[in-house]
Amino acid sequence: MIDATYLKAHRTATSMAAKKGGRGRLIGRTKGGMNTKLHAICDSQGRPLNLFVTAGPVSDYIGARALLGSLPKVDWLLGDRGYDADWFRDALKDNGIHTCIPGRKQRKTPVKYDKRRYKRRNRIEIMFGRLKDWRRVATRYDRCPKVFLSAIALAATVIYWL
Repeated sequence: MIDATYLKAHRTATSMAAKKGGRGRLIGRTKGGMNTKLHAICDSQGRPLNLFVTAGPVSDYIGARALLGSLPKVDWLLGDRGYDADWFRDALKDNGIHTCIPGRKQRKTPVKYDKRRYKRRNRIEIMFGRLKDWRRVATRYDRCPKVFLSAIALAATVIYWL
């Protein structure tokens, strides 16, 4: 399963001035305020396999492109409408992965998908909810994106792998 969620950034972490030559803080302005977006791939049991952090207003396509190379050998990939792109479907098909992604409403030709299989996608939403139970993950206090991603990885390890 693949999905993304927003994580609020605390006001102390949102100083947007970055050092010269730096990558930035990966915090962006959205309608809800200053946010970071966490992209994740999880297995069929809802355990996170790969995590990726971007700025808040970044599209799901960017996270999908970044996580595409690290997909494990699977038969199916479940995703929401945000991942409905022909290039993404073609890339998964080239890797031998079947997609269970509903089409966007604006599509001219509807896309068929397995509705029973798609209902299992709630496991990744549950995974995000359990990660957000950790205060440090739900609200980003760290300015450095590496430190913040390390905190998320630590929380995921404790929750799911220990």
